Amino acid sequence: MTQHERQPGLSACFRHPERDTGIHCTRCERPICPDCMIDAAVGYQCPECVRQGAAESAAAQPRTIAGGRLRTDTRVVTLTLIGVNLAVFVGLKASEYLGGGELGLIRDFAMLGYAWAPGSPELIGAATGEWYRMLTSAFMHQAVFHLAFNMFALWFLGPNLEAALGRGRFLALYLISALAGSTASFALAAQNQFSLGASGAVFGLFGALAVLLRKLRYDMRPVLVLLAVNLVITFLPGLNIAWQAHLGGLVAGAAIAYGMVHAPRRNRTLYQVGVCGLVVLVLVAVCVARTLQLT
Repeated sequence: MTQHERQPGLSACFRHPERDTGIHCTRCERPICPDCMIDAAVGYQCPECVRQGAAESAAAQPRTIAGGRLRTDTRVVTLTLIGVNLAVFVGLKASEYLGGGELGLIRDFAMLGYAWAPGSPELIGAATGEWYRMLTSAFMHQAVFHLAFNMFALWFLGPNLEAALGRGRFLALYLISALAGSTASFALAAQNQFSLGASGAVFGLFGALAVLLRKLRYDMRPVLVLLAVNLVITFLPGLNIAWQAHLGGLVAGAAIAYGMVHAPRRNRTLYQVGVCGLVVLVLVAVCVARTLQLT
């Protein structure tokens, strides 16, 4: 084998030693061949320097207290959730007026533990494997005032938390709080009692906002007073409110928010995912235990 003779004035590409080149990376000054050249603002850079620059740029971007990206519009997820709730409500009413029956959709998608289907010898509910009820029920409302109350609370709480946590973390907080509300209903409420509404998720936002205000050392009295009023309403007799879902969402929301805002800066995202995963794991364990007890 004959040794390659390099032409005068050329160097070997640091990634492909068998190739001659006269081009150098403008950042690290290592020789690079045409396959390794990536256009830069000035000259060319090697793939390693491009990756390093991208990582440094991402790290330098301003972040929220929980590590999320700062956004100019902090209402995107909040408005989307409100829109989904409104669309489902319209769908329920349309089904009722078109003859499908509102009760039919509630029977099929509202939270129910384990009971006989109305007018049927069939057993239905989460304990029969209909786990989707735990999430679909959180987007269903029967009464206009129930929908209006929850959407007003979501609009009041959502943008502030979305700005502080970031879109992805805020959405995770909302959905896991909703699941926690359904789990609490499954574990503590009568198994033949239908439960629906975004209240569990909304109370999760209340808990999260309280944790966030404490972390930032802001005045907590307004949100605590509002939370206390809502808790009092929850336990008023005759209103038929699923207090189990409210408390379940409140506890889960506070726990998730605490993990998010107190996560160490290093490996913060991994820590936050772990906290959310742990809460979900607890919810799954409760549901499995309750299902085994019922069946």
